[in-house]
Amino acid sequence: MTDTIDDSAQTMSWRTRPESPADRAEVYELTAAAFGRAEEADLVEALRADPGAWLPDLSYVAEGPDGAVAAYALLTRCHVDEVPALALAPVAVRPGRQRQGAGAAVVRAVLEAARGREERLVLVLGHPEYYPRFGFTRASAYGIRPGFDAPDEAMMALVLNGSAYVAPGTIRYPAAFGV
Repeated sequence: MTDTIDDSAQTMSWRTRPESPADRAEVYELTAAAFGRAEEADLVEALRADPGAWLPDLSYVAEGPDGAVAAYALLTRCHVDEVPALALAPVAVRPGRQRQGAGAAVVRAVLEAARGREERLVLVLGHPEYYPRFGFTRASAYGIRPGFDAPDEAMMALVLNGSAYVAPGTIRYPAAFGV
């Protein structure tokens, strides 16, 4: 439900991969720096502690040429009513690496990993100017709504693997999101 903007200018190549245990401290620091506060980094830690939400193979980083983690994207389990879905949050890009394509690279990588798991739906509450480049559209077009007030254009859904039917309903986020 939180993100930082990266305009996806492809000025350099980004290596993307699943997060490793050795990345954990760097991911925390990067996420706190990207948002200018610790709340989103603490959210990642709380999601890690929730076995119903945490999907370790859907926590991805993008590395710069120096091998340092430049961006992070996380998909966790959520539900639309009782139907499993994924929540994309947070997406964070290290200050100084923003607007260079790292965020777009890590989002594409984690979405591809979700497709590989044969997941059906990803939801994001984010910038409506940014996420459509990945195929996200308004969730309300599918009859999907959050259980809290949010701008309609900011609550978006991406149907994976050409799924023909998406169940309508109310999004249920993991408790760590506090909504």
